[in-house]
Amino acid sequence: MNTKEYISSGIIESYILGHASPEEAGILECVMKNNAEVKAAFEEAQKTLEHLATAQAVTPPSDLKSKIWNKIQQEQIVEEIAPVPSTDISEVKRQTEHHTDRKDIQRNTPWKTYAVAASVLFLISVGGNVFWMNTQSVNQEKMALMIADKKNQDQAMEKMNLKIDMFSNPDMQMVMLKGVEKHTEAKAMVFWDKKTKEVYLNAEKLPKAPEGMQYQLWAIEDGKPVNAGMYTEDKDSRIALASIPEAQAFAITLEKEGGSSVPTMENMFVMGEI
Repeated sequence: MNTKEYISSGIIESYILGHASPEEAGILECVMKNNAEVKAAFEEAQKTLEHLATAQAVTPPSDLKSKIWNKIQQEQIVEEIAPVPSTDISEVKRQTEHHTDRKDIQRNTPWKTYAVAASVLFLISVGGNVFWMNTQSVNQEKMALMIADKKNQDQAMEKMNLKIDMFSNPDMQMVMLKGVEKHTEAKAMVFWDKKTKEVYLNAEKLPKAPEGMQYQLWAIEDGKPVNAGMYTEDKDSRIALASIPEAQAFAITLEKEGGSSVPTMENMFVMGEI
């Protein structure tokens, strides 16, 4: 795997998000020490993800602090009990006892106040954690989408580079396959290496094969169809389907998965002469 492939593999993003295994993390850290390009890619990814996290941050309501302290003051007011004047000796005695009890209550009030404050602050902490967890969940989902999108872009770029290499290869003969009467919109391209005789197929403009069916390439040699390989999306323009020494034309039919020994003519989609 070269440097560009390593960078585009997604390992850097996984490392930043904490998803990389210890072995993967150790390898990346070692590579960054010795490869300036990988280190630069890491720093750029880190800035991008930090920017995304900052942009998605959730700020607690601005009046939350005042609501908390108002709640504490209300609790203090409830605890305060005003004395009732009286000239009766027994009433004075009860008042004195009550005043003593009230002092005890007042001495206990700070403890209760702190308990209320601690409870409210605990709720704030829980609420803050919920905010943070929800924000992190959203950010991780968006980051996962970014990583998936980047991989798709990298795969598309890889296919494009392969096609450019094939187009620029003087040994590669290109055969355009056009849609037949029933499938006029269908198109495909065969790349036939004159030296190795290997054939590659680009069939992105063919309809997706139904479940249990598969496209099969045929080489027409001396008027007879010759099996030129079964097509799958992962082989598109990348892996040779077969080696064909001679051919006057190519065609593609839709067959049962695994292929057929003879082409199903009514299921022919495209054909092209050399």
